[in-house]
Amino acid sequence: MIATRIFGKTQDGREVLAFDFTDGANKATVLNYGGILQSIVVPDKNGNPTDVLLGYKTVAEYENNGGYLGALIGRFGNRIGEGKLTIDGTTYQLYCNDRGNHLHGGKVGFNKKIWKHEVVGDELRLYLVSPDGEENYPGTLKVRVTYIFENGELRIHYSAATDKKTALNLTNHAYFNLNGEGDGSILDNVLWIDCDEITPTNPTMIPVGGFRKVEGTPFDFNVPKPIGRDIDKDDVDLRQGGGYDHCHVLKNKCGVYAKYAVAESTKTGIRMTCRTDMPAVQFYAGNGLHQQGKTAYYGTRAGFCLETQMIPNNVNVPEYAAKGSSFLAPGEDYEFTASYQFDTVS
Repeated sequence: MIATRIFGKTQDGREVLAFDFTDGANKATVLNYGGILQSIVVPDKNGNPTDVLLGYKTVAEYENNGGYLGALIGRFGNRIGEGKLTIDGTTYQLYCNDRGNHLHGGKVGFNKKIWKHEVVGDELRLYLVSPDGEENYPGTLKVRVTYIFENGELRIHYSAATDKKTALNLTNHAYFNLNGEGDGSILDNVLWIDCDEITPTNPTMIPVGGFRKVEGTPFDFNVPKPIGRDIDKDDVDLRQGGGYDHCHVLKNKCGVYAKYAVAESTKTGIRMTCRTDMPAVQFYAGNGLHQQGKTAYYGTRAGFCLETQMIPNNVNVPEYAAKGSSFLAPGEDYEFTASYQFDTVS
């Protein structure tokens, strides 16, 4: 069941709606502003309702959302080196908003838009048209993102089409803490990721080529371990990221829907099983968090993200694009799904 209510208004007076999903004892809220996931409430091992999603209480806080909490990201999630995008011999200079690079769609990304909406049964469908030249991307892009919450599983389905060849890498920037959003630390959350390689980065966090095997490194989550166990180890990639903020190349191939991660809290017993048909996930341990949230202050590593996507900067690195390309041409379909399923373990 989906109920619609007014969440608030933007600074310039536009109305923002909240869509409340109810699935038995599970609840979730999505906003039409930025397609933002505002809350996910699930029972812990003792049946206590627990909000596991970092977020804010007001529209004003989301308008100043420096951490992209819960937001839909586009046109391009993650980073493009130096904002350089070349398509069929034409180079487009994108806005650089992160250490000289293009991040999460640029100056005004999809996370700042009010999306059109449609509720169809148990589905919330959000629509956005990004005009040719917006943020200097070529092509008029039509995007639909569908949210479904049933049987304890939140599914996000992304689809898009363009009238001119462009680049696209949609994701969601939800921050989770399975202890509860106000707990303050995810370092004891236990994580498994089905991944043999990450993409190493340069000092500005851009993957510029090559793959790094995770075996024997702090990035190996093939055996479940607490996020905090190795996060401060002396490692060049950890130093550059200030902790985990790296692309994990998944074992499942692009287009093959599979389980890629499981996280759980030993405190609450809440477990989250993650699936996608995208080829990679950016695991970010919230190293830069520093904001007042719904019930508590979110400091460093108060939440973690699992952002399913194509490999960052793949538009400039052919060996990354071979794993799944972000180039989208007219007549091609962009169709991907990410899901987060919740249950409890004793």
